[in-house]
Amino acid sequence: MLENITLPDGLMNAIGSESREFTVISKRAKPVGKSLVMLFFSVFWLAFSSFFVIVFLGPIFKGEEVHFTSNNVPVVAGPGNLKEIVVPGIILGLFVLIGVGLVISAVYQLLKKGGYFVGTPGRLIHFRNGNIRSIDWEQFTGDIEVRGNDRKGTLTLEMRTGTMVSGKGGSRYVPDIIYLYNIPDVFAVEQICRRRIKENDPTPINLNTPVS
Repeated sequence: MLENITLPDGLMNAIGSESREFTVISKRAKPVGKSLVMLFFSVFWLAFSSFFVIVFLGPIFKGEEVHFTSNNVPVVAGPGNLKEIVVPGIILGLFVLIGVGLVISAVYQLLKKGGYFVGTPGRLIHFRNGNIRSIDWEQFTGDIEVRGNDRKGTLTLEMRTGTMVSGKGGSRYVPDIIYLYNIPDVFAVEQICRRRIKENDPTPINLNTPVS
């Protein structure tokens, strides 16, 4: 439905005899905006940590001494006395390596393709780079966001699974998200997903709730 897409053999085998209610190709794994936020943060982290490396270790590379305090004790380090800066140097180097890793991860997320998504009556099938993920509709909360127009748009599906993330205000639960980015007929796909999620909602019905 919605697009005439030739599917890889591995995905066809995974679908089997199930009927396909929609088949789309997600242009990206995540929206560009979310990937750019991560990229800006990682570049800032790398630049900030690199600045301290230059300020702290730069004079030593020039053959000069570095003066700092450790446990309120004045310390002098230089080309002939490097042992005093081994621990601070390792710590600063670790922060730089973390920054490099964050930048690489952010660039990868920015360029990462979303892959194929196939909706069947019982599940949502995701296929990317030969890997298949099958998600039953009951695993979604029904919280759906749609952005775009009738021709192209992005569908955001919230899952019941997630992780606890610590922050300034304490720990909070962050649900896993599935993005169908820049897909055609996004509103038609949204209606199919919403119907199947509602049909497979595992939340028990409270019979004592009065009907208005």
